[in-house]
Amino acid sequence: QVQLVESGGGLVQAGGSLRLACVASGSINRVIAMAWYRQAPGKQREWAARITRGGNTDYASSVKGRFTISRDNAKNTTYLQMDNLKPEDTAVYYCNAITIGLPNYWGQGTQVTVSS
Repeated sequence: QVQLVESGGGLVQAGGSLRLACVASGSINRVIAMAWYRQAPGKQREWAARITRGGNTDYASSVKGRFTISRDNAKNTTYLQMDNLKPEDTAVYYCNAITIGLPNYWGQGTQVTVSS
């Protein structure tokens, strides 16, 4: 199994920044990529960003150029740096571990609220 714990959410004004962190533990050697998803009130969960074990990154068009996903392998931590935040970025943000041979795993989520 893989356990994921997110942190770093909060309340920020439009134009501000936040950095989310996701610490992974357990069968980390089975993880081939990490991703961030988000779910706004009344909407479906949507993918935001992904980073592979090799360090390749990919972003949803809605966040590209404003969000940066990165990882610190020594700390088993994946980050999501969010800059120039907009009210429409308000959502619960979830960390997701994509594995080989195991199910995908989710963290408990962290709330991000952007005020206008």
